[in-house]
Amino acid sequence: MENSGLRNNLKKELVEQCDAILSVKIARLKKNLDDLQEDLNNESKSSAGDKYETGREMINLEWNKLSAQMNELLKLREILLRIDPERKNDLVTTGSIVITNKNNYFLSVPLGQLKMENDVFFAVGVNAPIVKPMLGKAAGDKVIFNDQHFEIEHII
Repeated sequence: MENSGLRNNLKKELVEQCDAILSVKIARLKKNLDDLQEDLNNESKSSAGDKYETGREMINLEWNKLSAQMNELLKLREILLRIDPERKNDLVTTGSIVITNKNNYFLSVPLGQLKMENDVFFAVGVNAPIVKPMLGKAAGDKVIFNDQHFEIEHII
């Protein structure tokens, strides 16, 4: 991972993998919202009285929940797309790939485990508890998290 071209390519690939995951989640939520809209339209045509109001309210509650999830996913995508794959980071910050003697982290959005060839990276947001003690650190710095000691080997 010392080659600069590999570094840029790796970060670009991680951004693309995260974006693909977010795209799938967004498409799934959009379909659910479309289905709810159809249910709401059908409910309006076929129901009357208290049953009608209860059905509409249930659909509205679900709509609100899914809309909030959609807004969150769109915010995550916005954060992700602000990451410049060409930027080299000397200190741990948003967009950094942090290689430690324990795990590899991509400080971007909280999407969990990503696999790149033979390596595993954890896509985490900068507010994740594991990230907080790493922020602002440089390669060679030691970090303690939950009584576990690890060393930052590389920052890409």
